[in-house]
Amino acid sequence: MHDSQMEDGLKTVIGRILKDIRIDLSDEFDKNFERQGFFSEDWARRKSPLRPGGSILIDTGGLRRSVQSKSTDESIAFYSSHPAAAIHNEGGEIKVTRRMKAYFWYKYYEATGSFSRKKNGERRQDKRTVQLSTEAEFWKLLALMKVGSSIKIPKRQFLGTAPEVEKTVTEIIEENLIEYFNHLDIKQK
Repeated sequence: MHDSQMEDGLKTVIGRILKDIRIDLSDEFDKNFERQGFFSEDWARRKSPLRPGGSILIDTGGLRRSVQSKSTDESIAFYSSHPAAAIHNEGGEIKVTRRMKAYFWYKYYEATGSFSRKKNGERRQDKRTVQLSTEAEFWKLLALMKVGSSIKIPKRQFLGTAPEVEKTVTEIIEENLIEYFNHLDIKQK
């Protein structure tokens, strides 16, 4: 076998390795949203009364769908261009702005306007109304925050390195190299 044939063969193997990594890790990163955690590390539970019992980081599905990958002949990178991706993946604090306060007031008034009322104008105590009042109080607390104060966002990583990622990559590399060298041995015989 000539050096150029061996070099072409290795380029093909590297291409297969990157393709397999892209497929397997894309699937695993997507499964983090189903697992509600980063592989075996559970995400912090919600403290807000919004969507009680609902999935974390899945509202419209935009964040989950935003996970993409790009590769070159020698590398692969996973990323998200979603505006909230970095703060959720890494955690941190966001500063309250006037615009945010206006939105919080809007959500408060939206929640209070949805209360079910009795004929005499009192609020009903059905499950939906109680949930709405809890939601309204949540929005009011946020709306009353001072401009410049911080809201802590817990880390809910869905992309990045982990022992599971390293194990997957190692297995893919080993499988492809074993297959390549076995095929090379057969050709040389």
